[in-house]
Amino acid sequence: MQILLGLLLGAVVGLAAHFALPHRSTRGVALAPLAGAAASAIVWSVLTWAGLGIDSPVLWIVAILAPAATVLVLIPLLSRRRIASDASERARLGV
Repeated sequence: MQILLGLLLGAVVGLAAHFALPHRSTRGVALAPLAGAAASAIVWSVLTWAGLGIDSPVLWIVAILAPAATVLVLIPLLSRRRIASDASERARLGV
């Protein structure tokens, strides 16, 4: 049940990144929260399997930093790729 805390934390970080990063119209509103939740869930699981408990500050710090790093790298990369793909498709269609 404690992993839900990590999932929620990652989703909130992802949602904040969605609204903070540019080119919102090139991606769905659920992409960043889902990526953040996935990153946080993976890190939370690995660290709890490694023996860290909910009382460990390392678990909480990494559960915030991992989704932040994931979405801050992944979302701009996917947005740029979508913009380039849309431009090439427009050129192909002659629009």
